[in-house]
Amino acid sequence: MYIGLKNMFYKETRTWKGWIHYTQHASDGSAPHEIASCRRDSAAFQVLVADDQPFLLTTRPDALFWKGGALRIARIEVTAEGVHVQPEIKLIGFIEDDDGTPKADLLLEDAHIHVQARQVQPVWVEWHADEKMKPGTYEGKVRIYTHTLFEDEQLAGECDFRWTVLPDTLPEPHDYRFYLDLWQHSSNIARKYHTGYWTEEHFSVLDAYLESMAQLGQKALTVIVSEIPWSGQFSHNDREPSDLFEYSIVGVSRSADGAFHYDFSSLDRYIALGEKHGIREEIEVFGLLNIWQEAESGYGAIVEGAPDGVRVRYYDEASGTYRFIREDQDLKAYVQALEQHFVTTGRIDRVRILADEPAEYDLFNRRLTWLRSAAPSFRYKVAINHVEFVEKGLEGVSDYVPLFNCVVKEHQRLMDQRPSIEGKLLYYVCCNPARPNTFLASPPLESRLIAWFAERLGTDGFLRWNYTVWPDKPLERIAYRSEIWKAGDTNFVYPGPLGKPLLSLRYKWLQRGIRDYELMQIMKAEGKSTQVQAALDRVFRYGDILECDPERGAAPEAMYSLKAEDYDSLLFQLASAPAQA
Repeated sequence: MYIGLKNMFYKETRTWKGWIHYTQHASDGSAPHEIASCRRDSAAFQVLVADDQPFLLTTRPDALFWKGGALRIARIEVTAEGVHVQPEIKLIGFIEDDDGTPKADLLLEDAHIHVQARQVQPVWVEWHADEKMKPGTYEGKVRIYTHTLFEDEQLAGECDFRWTVLPDTLPEPHDYRFYLDLWQHSSNIARKYHTGYWTEEHFSVLDAYLESMAQLGQKALTVIVSEIPWSGQFSHNDREPSDLFEYSIVGVSRSADGAFHYDFSSLDRYIALGEKHGIREEIEVFGLLNIWQEAESGYGAIVEGAPDGVRVRYYDEASGTYRFIREDQDLKAYVQALEQHFVTTGRIDRVRILADEPAEYDLFNRRLTWLRSAAPSFRYKVAINHVEFVEKGLEGVSDYVPLFNCVVKEHQRLMDQRPSIEGKLLYYVCCNPARPNTFLASPPLESRLIAWFAERLGTDGFLRWNYTVWPDKPLERIAYRSEIWKAGDTNFVYPGPLGKPLLSLRYKWLQRGIRDYELMQIMKAEGKSTQVQAALDRVFRYGDILECDPERGAAPEAMYSLKAEDYDSLLFQLASAPAQA
């Protein structure tokens, strides 16, 4: 049996040469594998296990027999001397990339897995250090024990590792300075768990998903207040459409006397749920501005006189039917009711009305003017492709989120405008650029790089649209609309059992980068800016930020490092310093 350790950024890919590559490197080096973390942090690595014959791999000590008869059982055990916490051990699952190649990404909840002969099975091992853990170096071992049927277990292989816990303590995730905004798609979550929208069962599942986002330091809660603001991502144009519609969290009815009534109970409950998990910086409202339209397919504007395509559905008690608001004054009344609700609940300062990639400045300004006249208390946040939107200025817009391409291409212009930005300045990636990104095909370290780029570019954080925008059967095939969305563009987690998400390797890699960012802020506050700069200089290779513009065609490897040790230098340079502290 073969066993080896790799760093947490390893990504196993099942190709026809994979077995030869693994057997050549499985036993490389005899020195312990080194990992490091702060307190209130974690350190992780991967264990690779394989054999010439099929076997059953388990991460737990429970009794286990193979349903198909006599088969070797391999049990993985991970220990560390002097450590009183148990490691998190997860089997890593595979999902097909756009080209059909299975790639490691899912952190499974399964306790065991059948491993075919000459197939490499990776295992995720993560050690968590709380704020009370004693700093120091801990020696550990990974052991594989095997047996068949009623045989006694025998040691089949072992590897050593060394975990250094630094004295520095990271903040609680809800206190992270890194401003993370991953949009939530609550209707899609309901569909994958077969719950009704905004039911008890739905909120129970949402609770688990918000908990997973809170562990990343998520700052914003996504609420959708009209029907299908993205028009289902125009999935009707796809050869095999997926249901990507997002529905309003606000109930609207019209009584027989013609008066409209608004039910904000689900909205309030979702906000309270997020606050329970420490997600309380921002309430981002979709469905009032820059609605995605395709009139020729029926997804156009329905309110006469309004410059946007807002669709508000209501129950008409007089007729006993559901209808849509079609009068300008009725739509304004709804917007005003929303505004007043946020005012009376004391949340208006946290509310941002979101606009996703407006294309035409003048049209967008007309839509914004209409909204501001209806509800002057609202403030706005815009994901943009052009610095022009910042330079010209938009009344009421306090937060700007330019695309990565835009930030690096026009960085100086953006920084010149920074003093005029009232709120946050984030950057985002989506289906582009090709690199850096967080696709299944992206180099693993690019997920970690996301937060490093925020530090380097001088932005407050990062936005992405994709936490759970799954196609219809994401555990069978995550690839969807591959001409535009590369596999992984739509998600950081997968729908898991028991109403909880399955995290991905990309989630963990993003989290490591965010924690790096938090450590940088601590170090700078302690007068260690030189060490932070040294780590940044080791990771970033470009001379001028303009070189990172994807349109220039420079090799990404010439712009930034793809070696884990360069990023880890931030931690390991501190590991050698405690004795002098």
